[in-house]
Amino acid sequence: MNAVTDMDEYVAAHLDEGQAAIVQALRAYMALHAPGAREVISRGSPAWKGRQLIAIVSRSRTHITLAFARGAEFSDPDHRLEGVGKTTRHLKLKAAADVDDALLSGYVRQAVQLDRAGTGLS
Repeated sequence: MNAVTDMDEYVAAHLDEGQAAIVQALRAYMALHAPGAREVISRGSPAWKGRQLIAIVSRSRTHITLAFARGAEFSDPDHRLEGVGKTTRHLKLKAAADVDDALLSGYVRQAVQLDRAGTGLS
């Protein structure tokens, strides 16, 4: 089997309609709010990369997970990020409507700023 090489292929090959809508909303959001990041396939999943990996998508039966590569370094006053590892933190998105500025703006801004700073373990 050939490896998927871009997001369009991934969406067509691996996602149901609801999941595809979430990923398409994420793509539009990231294009506006992380314009220097490029879409890539990393570890077999859709991702955005600047100098380093910024965020990666994974799927489950009930949601799409958006994991921030350096999320453990983020300020998260509302405690919306999940995860306990040394580097990543994630959000679970259950519908395209979950991809909104109120939820994502602070996290994406921090991800882009950390990537521009170029330090970290990622």
